[in-house]
Amino acid sequence: MTDRWSVEQVMAVAPSPSTFAAAEPLADPGRWTGLGADRRSAWGRCRGSGREPYETLVDHVGVGWRCSCPSRKLPCKHAIALLLLWSREAVPDATPPPAVAEWAARRAGRSDGASPPDTPVSPVSPDPAASPASDHASDPDRRSDPDHASDPDRTDPAGPSDHEHERARDERVARMREGLVELDRWLEDRMRTGLADPSLAHYATWDELAARLVDARAGALANRVRRLAGLVGASPDWHDRVLAELGVLHLVAQAGLRVPDLPGDLADAVAATTGWQVRQADVLAGVPETDHWVVAGRSDTREDRIEVRRVWLWGRASGRWAMVLSFAAYRQSLDASLEVGTAVHADLFRYPGGSLRALVGERRDEPERPAAPDPLEVVAACDAVGRAVAAEPWLERLAVTVLAAPTVADGRWVLTDHSGSLPLVGERGTLGALLAASLGETVPITVEWTPHGVMPLTIHLPDRALDVGPRADTSFVAAG
Repeated sequence: MTDRWSVEQVMAVAPSPSTFAAAEPLADPGRWTGLGADRRSAWGRCRGSGREPYETLVDHVGVGWRCSCPSRKLPCKHAIALLLLWSREAVPDATPPPAVAEWAARRAGRSDGASPPDTPVSPVSPDPAASPASDHASDPDRRSDPDHASDPDRTDPAGPSDHEHERARDERVARMREGLVELDRWLEDRMRTGLADPSLAHYATWDELAARLVDARAGALANRVRRLAGLVGASPDWHDRVLAELGVLHLVAQAGLRVPDLPGDLADAVAATTGWQVRQADVLAGVPETDHWVVAGRSDTREDRIEVRRVWLWGRASGRWAMVLSFAAYRQSLDASLEVGTAVHADLFRYPGGSLRALVGERRDEPERPAAPDPLEVVAACDAVGRAVAAEPWLERLAVTVLAAPTVADGRWVLTDHSGSLPLVGERGTLGALLAASLGETVPITVEWTPHGVMPLTIHLPDRALDVGPRADTSFVAAG
C-alpha cells in the first residue's frame, strides 16, 4: 500500500470547509458497504438519502474521484469521507472489482501518456470518468437529494488535460479576485457607516462575509473575518482593535488584486495569506533546508470545527524560525511527533514565498534532549518581530525566545529584563506555571508574539522544557 494521506492532505482537496465538515459524519465504516483499497484507488458504497447507495471511487495516487451522487461539488462529501476512512486505515486492502480496475487503469494510462502523474489537480477539477449530468437528471431520488440541491460548484465532466488544469486555475484566480473586490467594497461600506453601526454586534454580519470569501476560495481571509467578529465589544478598546484589523484586511485585499505585479516572494506570501493552497508534494519537491531544528514551542487553537497546532522550530545553524502546522477534525488527534524541548537533525521544506510555514522531511538521527533556542534580550526580540511585521504586516503570530522574568508593570503582567518589557497574554494557569518555574528570575522563555501581547509557550530549564502552550479546548484571557 502507498503512503496514506494525512488529514491535512484530505482537507486540502476539499472544495470548501463546509464540504469537509459534511464529510466527517460520513467517515464511519458503518455507513459504507463494499469498502476496499489497493495501491492506487479506494472504493465503496455510501448510504445516502437516495434509494440506492452512492458508488464512490477515489484515486489517491493520481488524485481523482468519481461518485454517483448528484453533488455539483468536486470532490463531493462522499469522496472526502472515503479519503478520510482510507487515511485512517479503516478501508481494508482488497482486489478491485472489474469496474474499479478499469477506471483506475484509464486514469493510470492517461497519467503515463500526455499528463505526468505528478501534474497538480485542482481540488475542483472534474473527473473524466464521472457519470454524465444527464444520468443524474433522470434519477428522481438523486435530483431530490436535499444535501446537494443547492450545490453551486458542479461542472460538466471533462478530461484533466493540461488545458483543463490551466482553465480550472484561471477560474479559481478569477473567483478569488471577485471575492477580494467584494471584501474591499464591504470594508468601504463599514467605513462609511462607522464602527457604531449596530449590525457589527451581530455575528451574522461577519459570517455572511466569511461565507462569501469561502465561496471565492479565500478561506484564510474568511477565518480572519470570523475571528474579527469576536473582538466586537470584547474590551473597552475594541474599536481600535477592529479598526486596525479592518486596515489589514484592506491591505491584503489590495495586495491580492496586485499579485501579478508583485515581486515573486512577496506575491507568494500574499497568495498564501488570502488562502491559496499549495500541494504538499510541490513543497517537498523544493530545495531542503537541513539543520538541527530545536522544537521550541507548541500552540493549539480551534477554528470552527478544526483544531490547529502550530509547532515552532528554530534552526541552530541558520538562526531562522519555521512553523509546522497540523490539523485534526472531529475525534482526530493532532500530530505529536515533534516533542517540545528536543532538537532534530532534519530536512525542512518551506512553502513558497520564504514562508514561516514548512514541512519536515527526512529526519537523520534520534532527537536530542534537552534543547533550547539561543535567547534574546527583550529589545532584540522586539527588533526581530518588527522586521518580520514590516515585511508582512498581516502576520498574526511569530515565535521568539527571550531571557526575561515575569513581573508586574502598570497593573499588568509583563516579561522584562534591563532592556524592556513585553506584555503577557494567555491563560491564567500559564502565569502560575511561569512564576513557579522562574522563581521571579530571568529564564529562557519561548513566546508567541501576537498584536496584543506575547503568549508563553515553553519555559526552558537546564534539565528539561516545560510545555505551557495553549490547548485548543481551553479559553484564552488576558493575564493579570
